[in-house]
Amino acid sequence: MQKQGKLLIIGFGPGAMEHITKRALDALQESEVIIGYNTYVDLIRPLLNGQAIVRTGMTEEVSRAQEAVRQAEAGNIVAVISSGDAGVYGMAGLVYEVLMEQGWKPDTGVAVEVIPGVSAVQSCASLLGAPVMHDACTISLSDHLTPWDTIIRRVEAAAAADFVIALYNPRSGRRTRQIVETQEMLLRYRDPKTPVGLVKSAYRERQDVVLTTLEDMLHHDIGMLTTVIIGNSSTMMYEGLMVTPRGYQRKYTLNSAEQPLRPHERLRTEAEPWSLGAQEARAAASGEAAGDSAARDAQAALTAEPALHGARAGAGTAPQGQPPAGAWAATPPAASPARGAGTAVLAASRSVPAAAEAAPRAAAAAPRAGAAELAAEALTRLAAGGALGGEAAGRWLDAAASGPAAVAAHRADGAAAVGTPARPVPGRKAPLFEVGVAPGVGNKKFTAVQMALLAQCASEDGELEYTPEHQIILRVPTFEPDALVEQLRAANFIVVPIGDVIKVKACDFCNLEKDDAVPMANHLQDVIGGLSAPKETSVALNGCGMACYGAVLEDIGIVYRKGGYDLFLGGKKFGRNAHPAQPVAEGIPGDEIGGIVERIVAEYKAKGHPNERFHKFFKRVGVIQGFRHVDAPVTVEVNPVCGD
Repeated sequence: MQKQGKLLIIGFGPGAMEHITKRALDALQESEVIIGYNTYVDLIRPLLNGQAIVRTGMTEEVSRAQEAVRQAEAGNIVAVISSGDAGVYGMAGLVYEVLMEQGWKPDTGVAVEVIPGVSAVQSCASLLGAPVMHDACTISLSDHLTPWDTIIRRVEAAAAADFVIALYNPRSGRRTRQIVETQEMLLRYRDPKTPVGLVKSAYRERQDVVLTTLEDMLHHDIGMLTTVIIGNSSTMMYEGLMVTPRGYQRKYTLNSAEQPLRPHERLRTEAEPWSLGAQEARAAASGEAAGDSAARDAQAALTAEPALHGARAGAGTAPQGQPPAGAWAATPPAASPARGAGTAVLAASRSVPAAAEAAPRAAAAAPRAGAAELAAEALTRLAAGGALGGEAAGRWLDAAASGPAAVAAHRADGAAAVGTPARPVPGRKAPLFEVGVAPGVGNKKFTAVQMALLAQCASEDGELEYTPEHQIILRVPTFEPDALVEQLRAANFIVVPIGDVIKVKACDFCNLEKDDAVPMANHLQDVIGGLSAPKETSVALNGCGMACYGAVLEDIGIVYRKGGYDLFLGGKKFGRNAHPAQPVAEGIPGDEIGGIVERIVAEYKAKGHPNERFHKFFKRVGVIQGFRHVDAPVTVEVNPVCGD
């Protein structure tokens, strides 16, 4: 009978041996197979004693989880390792997802134990002082698996609610805009001088700790190994430390042994006027007073009823639930959600009772709806109660005063729908806009007029980045991206989005002398260039059989040869296991190749998993549009005598 396997999902903390828990150490010794990311395996290697090791690189998490389940089902005791805590952006959830896909049951399937570790937010906080002493949240800025719109909404919600925020995966070589947009969102709700801690490689050899402020944080080195901890409105810096008060100063005297409240008095409602119990007590008291007043008003109305009857008869009656005719004429126009700093100051200084009156009316009248409306109602109530300050309070109080529809439809600045330009706001930075521009698919030559236009568009606030694809990335803050795109296209630029899209590339067709395939390159750019994709995907075309531009190394490669097109699929251009694409067809007629490539792209868009590269998709599905995948030959490692 086969022995029962087991999955041990281990969080080994920040990396220093003294911060690994005893249970994690015991689990590593108990294991027969160790599965993990290359760097993590190297960190714990001194703790191993001959176990089999399965190690993979970045983006191979799914294959690690699948292999772990397979090994456990074969009867092995398997350790799946994660740094920090395996249940915080680690491998625990993914292993459970793989098990659930297979119909795993805890009672009959392989045993699973998740072993906790010290997470990055905890280890980094310990190096900064005590920044996470109050309500806090963690947000990963990696949008490889989570839509950016979702991430930035979470950042805004946490900023508005005054959470201490720990940012994981803040920046990588390719993901550079996310931390910039996050800072801009936070500055809408937080003081620019809010303390920020940057901790890189906590408790490892290259540990680096920096204390800075929200406005200056981007002047420091931030990468994938950095955890960013942003304080709340009460966080302070003291003697090189970052400390967030818990709130003891509200009831206790911290510089005296004698306290104003005796122990038996400290939990009474009257000692905590900010508590829910105190609010309910005040509401009950005001409700009783309001009830007495309402009774007197009702009695007076009954007394006056005969005198009012004649006047009502000639006045007309509004439909039930609607205001009388002309009532809306006195209603002031809805305030714009986008407000300048001066307007926000005015909004914050207006009478709170009036705003507090408007907010509950608006919230009560709003129809029951989804999460966005509920969030709007919550923010409105926070503003009315004084929990939000400054500009944020002004925006939500104005929305409440403008009526239920305004509250339901209200959005924070910068969260406009795709394609809708943000409105200019005095004193506020424009959102960052990023596009790729090129003089053509095959044309690699920029004119002086085009270069001057790019410099003009970038101005002092933007930047230009040249790429190996003969494309320039333009990053510029603007409230009018559509007008900018039209201006670039008027100068005969190809303008394409940046990110997980289809990129159409081509050689220069020998300085456009071998131009037979140029029309096909332009057609593909027009039809599929810039389309969204599960992962950035290159469709490359070479204009002759020399294929000197390297199309056969790309995701989808097309080579024009002898009047037809050869098609290559599934290349992997970079990495230790890089390989060319597979030749799947030769001599495809010119009137067919475009449609074939379009259908391949459509199938990838429809069936590809989020963040799944094309070569992995091709291997997973096995057949695309009739073209069958064949495994790339295993690379043979050669160790020459010379040692080179």
